Amino acid sequence: MGRLQDRVALVFGASPHIAGTTAHWFAKEGARVAVADCKAEAAEACVAFLRGKGFDARPLVGDPTDEADAERLVAEAVAHYGRIDIMFNQVGNQYRHTVLDMNLHDWNRSLHGYLTGGMLTTKYTARAMTTLGVAGSIIHIVSDAGHQGEAGNSAYNAAKAGLLNFCRGAAMELARSRIRVNTISPTFMDHLLWQYPAKMLNPRIHGPNTMSADDFLKGIPLGRFCNARDIANAAVFLASDESSFMTGQDLMLDGGARAGYFCWAPGEYAGASTEAVAAGLEPHQYGDPAPHITINY
Repeated sequence: MGRLQDRVALVFGASPHIAGTTAHWFAKEGARVAVADCKAEAAEACVAFLRGKGFDARPLVGDPTDEADAERLVAEAVAHYGRIDIMFNQVGNQYRHTVLDMNLHDWNRSLHGYLTGGMLTTKYTARAMTTLGVAGSIIHIVSDAGHQGEAGNSAYNAAKAGLLNFCRGAAMELARSRIRVNTISPTFMDHLLWQYPAKMLNPRIHGPNTMSADDFLKGIPLGRFCNARDIANAAVFLASDESSFMTGQDLMLDGGARAGYFCWAPGEYAGASTEAVAAGLEPHQYGDPAPHITINY
């Protein structure tokens, strides 16, 4: 029997990377999965993949940063499956600007997507869990950027740091209802190497205030980038009874980066390079190998 057998998971986000892989991992462990996304084609593609594997999945379409939509998406999941045991959220869009060039539109979009979206998905999922008497697990994706500053990315820093502390507060409130709230903070993701052209990652194209892929790699002792399967494995743990005494916690998936002295560049010392990592990388979608994707780095 799977670690999530007979449970229902609501996944906000449907990309073939983090959210789609996590939905796949939940399903492999026995959960029935509702996949919500603002783009119908994304939700349907993810669900088609899951159903093709023989799993029970349902697409939901709406914008979880809109209160009416967030409430409706949760209600639709409950109406179809009868309950929600697990919620996983990866809502939001990143906008990169220096502080001096920040525009209010992108600043507000960053906070609205990550922070307001995180609040609304938590609010309505927790209400449903409380009404149904479910001892549930709520999981949000934060980022290492929510723990420290990154030049040229301060709106993202602020939104993710806010989400991190919101989740801590929510964990304290919801503990009395036996609802756990935890977060996962990954570092640079490997799918960026095939999602974006190399010139956007190395060398720097936005001036000295922007970190390159090599900058990240040099700070990671384990000498590789995070991948969606790493996150899905952590999410399954947080969704399962194995973490039943954990709430208000953040799992750092940074390859040991934050454990070392700030001035140490272990990847550089070991001779790691983005080119070498990319050369040995196997692209994945929804957690499965995707040989049709090429990495031109």
